[in-house]
Amino acid sequence: MAELPLPVLDLSRLDAGPEAAEQFRAELRAATHDVGFFYLTGTGVSPELEDRLHRAARDFFALPEADKLSIENVKSPHFRGYTRVGGERTQGEVDWREQIDIGPEREPLAGGPAFNRLVGPNLWPEAQPELREVVAEWHATLSEVSRRLLRAWAEALGADSSYFDEHFGEPQTLIKIVRYPGKVDPEQQQGVGAHKDSGVLTLLWVEPGKGGLQVRYDGEWVDAPPVPGAFVVNIGEMLEYATGGYLKATDHRVISPKAPDERISIPFFFNPALDSRLPLIELPAELAAEAHGVTDDPSNPIHALYGENALKSRLRAHPDVAAIHHADLVRA
Repeated sequence: MAELPLPVLDLSRLDAGPEAAEQFRAELRAATHDVGFFYLTGTGVSPELEDRLHRAARDFFALPEADKLSIENVKSPHFRGYTRVGGERTQGEVDWREQIDIGPEREPLAGGPAFNRLVGPNLWPEAQPELREVVAEWHATLSEVSRRLLRAWAEALGADSSYFDEHFGEPQTLIKIVRYPGKVDPEQQQGVGAHKDSGVLTLLWVEPGKGGLQVRYDGEWVDAPPVPGAFVVNIGEMLEYATGGYLKATDHRVISPKAPDERISIPFFFNPALDSRLPLIELPAELAAEAHGVTDDPSNPIHALYGENALKSRLRAHPDVAAIHHADLVRA
């Protein structure tokens, strides 16, 4: 299996003068037009914060099963909380991982569009109160990194830097804290199956030295191993939609590690408000000529309204939660 030489972009270049900032924006545009993935350094995220979050993740997964199941996601109509190994699906196939899903901390909404059911409180383990504190700090830090990236993207695509700020609304973020346990099977196993992210932007922290992420490039699966001090960044279906296909969301997957090894990864999804509709960016002529339209996949339609994308993704990934709390949507 070959490795994909993903470009490495340094976010701090935005602060190094107009020429360096313009070069960063050009590299950002090229990386997400050509591949849809890149490594990002210079984020200002401290190694100390990374270490605290990594330690908190390991501490959670080491809790007794009863403590983890006390916040199992089948108890949450909002798809929050803990998912046991084998409890999530991609493309209908079981993913071999356990995880916690954490979204914006809000009061539930009554009525309105079906995607309002995604709004609500998180489930936090009483046995590990420190988890909530470090996740809040991680959320605030990565939200600011995401906003800087989106402003740079807007300018790189010929729009005003405030384009995404104006159309995003209150971001519907999602943090997943994931553990991929080792598998003894001789063949490679699905940690998480091939998919495209349903939103705008993903910042992925991967445990140092732990591979497994693969990206589809030129029709082949290629490895995208972690780079020390860098996030793996990819775009989702909403950014493909907003650019008329100039930027392309890319299929990716994770292969389970071989036992006794395991792997921790923490993706941060930065997405628009559920009721936000991203309009098409009016691209400069030279970019518009290279926009080949949004991917046409009848089994996975891309919606302009983020809430419809998000609900589609959650219902498919967690059929048990859907059956318990949203049987009417499943029937429909």
